[in-house]
Amino acid sequence: MTGGGTADGTVGKALAVLDQVAAFGRPVRFGELLAASPFPKATLYRFVQTLTSQGMLAFDPERQTYAPGLRLVRLAHAAWEQSALAPIARDHLDALSAELGETVHLAQLDNAQVLYVDKRNAAKPVEMFSQAGKVGPAYCTGVGKAMLAFLPDAELAPILDQQSYHAFTPHTLTSAAQLRTDLEKTRARGYALDREEHEPGIICVALPILSQTGRVLGALSVTSTTTRMSLAELEGHAPLIGQAAGRIAAEAETWRFPDATGPRLQHETRA
Repeated sequence: MTGGGTADGTVGKALAVLDQVAAFGRPVRFGELLAASPFPKATLYRFVQTLTSQGMLAFDPERQTYAPGLRLVRLAHAAWEQSALAPIARDHLDALSAELGETVHLAQLDNAQVLYVDKRNAAKPVEMFSQAGKVGPAYCTGVGKAMLAFLPDAELAPILDQQSYHAFTPHTLTSAAQLRTDLEKTRARGYALDREEHEPGIICVALPILSQTGRVLGALSVTSTTTRMSLAELEGHAPLIGQAAGRIAAEAETWRFPDATGPRLQHETRA
């Protein structure tokens, strides 16, 4: 577990414990948490007990394990409805997926990482890393690079410093300098490319979802495999992806700043 949350005091430390529990991907015993925790046993126990009493963690007395609690589910649902692009983008993802028959991803930046908020599988699905709700690296994914390329430099610089630049494949960009060069090309052409940079055989074209003022709201991508098509063929879908991204951005304008009697109520009825 990283110590990134410790600078924010007690709340940051408690959130770091929640992150640690979630990272196991299964119910976890206190001893397992302690073995991976930077906190002393008494401190960790206090955080775990408080989080459990507040419903942020759930304790199974038979198995003596902890797991994310139902209060988190309620908060996640609220965040999904109020902060994620997924609710307004779902129809556009459905239409793009039906037209192209390839995997479609919707993502947003989560600090220095990519959060996949929705996904449509290809007509012939292929196993890959991305799933809705999963966090991935920004520097070697199409959606990540599409968003980074359109950030103001003041926002981009600290994010680049936080990338790991781990070489997942022989094609991965492994330095901030390489990534900056790629982002300049991305901005010039208007879309990002994933040339098997995160997973072997997986290629991607991604476009940013931008507000009217140019603020990055998220990214939309179409992903395929090198056995199914070439990257050049996949690039041919960029105009369609861009049109869908534009429609999502247009709806996001009224969604984020709703009229109490207008578009928001219509959206809530549709949802």
